[in-house]
Amino acid sequence: MTPSLIHLAEAQKSAPVTDWAARIGWVVGLLVFIAFVYWLMRQGWKWRGTLQGDLPELPSAPADAGEAQLMLSGRYHGSTTAGQWLDRIVARGLGTRSRVELTLTDQGLDVVRPGAASFFVPAAALRGARLDKGIAGKVLTEGGLLIVTWRHGDREIDSGFRSDRAADHAAWVEAVNALSTTHTTTTTEHTETEGAR
Repeated sequence: MTPSLIHLAEAQKSAPVTDWAARIGWVVGLLVFIAFVYWLMRQGWKWRGTLQGDLPELPSAPADAGEAQLMLSGRYHGSTTAGQWLDRIVARGLGTRSRVELTLTDQGLDVVRPGAASFFVPAAALRGARLDKGIAGKVLTEGGLLIVTWRHGDREIDSGFRSDRAADHAAWVEAVNALSTTHTTTTTEHTETEGAR
């Protein structure tokens, strides 16, 4: 047999058999690593909730919240410490994203979240609203989020919402700011009157 035929015969040998034990070992190792990272993230979430355990219970809507000024259907994207868009608040269920139905009345803001904890922000606790592009874990185009700032206990909180119709956001900013300004002015006048007696 000539050397060229020998070389051709060697080239036609079958591919080496796959080492299945090594491959399975790598896959199992990768799955264990992913599970470990997920566990660490979950522990971090629980630890953050523990650190924020001083947050009081969220108020629920009064029996007679008054006539609705505005209503919105959309998504709740989370809450953060006011002015710190990455400092997520997870205590009392505020870290859970969900669908949301918002209703603004003279009494305040009713936040109804199917499958998550609903809450009510009294008009006295509202500090204002603005359009923004992001809140912890969610970044959109400029003006894509409605951020409502409110006070609960000794914390000021920014809560992020996105309407199914983003064109509604501007009307919400105007209405929430008007309600918070009106209530702040009324409270200040009442305090000054009490002090003058």
